[in-house]
Amino acid sequence: MKPSRRDFIKTGSAAVVCGSVLMQSRELRAKTINLPLGLQLYSVRDLLPKDYQGTLKAVGSLGFREVESAGYFNHSASEVKQAMDNARLKLVSAHYPMDSLHKELDQIFAFNKEMGVGHIICSSPRLKDPSRYKTMKPADRDHAFTLEDWRWNAEQLNVLGEKATAAGLKFGYHNHFTEFYVTDGVVPYDELMRLTDPSKVTMEMDCGWVVVGGGNPVEFLRKYPNRITMLHVKDFKSKDASASPKSEPVVAELGRGSIDYRPIFEEAAKSGHLKHIFAEQEAFTVPPMESLKIDADYLRKLGLS
Repeated sequence: MKPSRRDFIKTGSAAVVCGSVLMQSRELRAKTINLPLGLQLYSVRDLLPKDYQGTLKAVGSLGFREVESAGYFNHSASEVKQAMDNARLKLVSAHYPMDSLHKELDQIFAFNKEMGVGHIICSSPRLKDPSRYKTMKPADRDHAFTLEDWRWNAEQLNVLGEKATAAGLKFGYHNHFTEFYVTDGVVPYDELMRLTDPSKVTMEMDCGWVVVGGGNPVEFLRKYPNRITMLHVKDFKSKDASASPKSEPVVAELGRGSIDYRPIFEEAAKSGHLKHIFAEQEAFTVPPMESLKIDADYLRKLGLS
């Protein structure tokens, strides 16, 4: 799901959102959660095709210990495994969109099992009838999903989760921002939680997109303490008062935007079910590795190691 034209809704998320100046001036003291430092490799999607092994080694040198894939760039399973070993990285999960999971499920399972990957994550949903996109303006796609579409996606996640379990894998779902747009009086993320089987589908909550969609990650962690086992963490700058309501949020490095992850991690630590946290940097204000170092340093101050 390519993000476009979304409202960065600040109200309703006050518990986790604060001004960037305040974030930079306050020291992060409390170590709230002790998990390995993780990175979603979508962050280095432009570097991996040019130098796969070198990029992974650079990621490892920053202190990241776990990674999540978003494509293998035509490398074989043995090549990926060797590159991860050389970089001292553990590849724990892999992202695939719903379409790919429907078309290539057996190959996806076999390829990732060969590398020892334990989690397959659906990275984006699909319209029940994708032909609807043909008559839709790009600006309307953010609100294209109906409640029927979300319920259909829940059914598909259960089916895929059952097949993953049978294959000895864990299966999960990663949100973007449209899951938090109220649809027919319902928050789609709540509907996905209601209709998916906890024994088959875990949730990887992307906290940044929750905030962009108008939600509060703390509230969802409190509401579903046993369902959310993985987090994506990213940051955005607060929208300027003069900005258009449809303008896109501006990406920032962790701690340099508007999202305070301390209360989010504090709430996540209470459940005892959180297993992995991945930073994800979708754009950069400085060179990529410098940007990822800022993210890593921020997360270390919150207890990751």
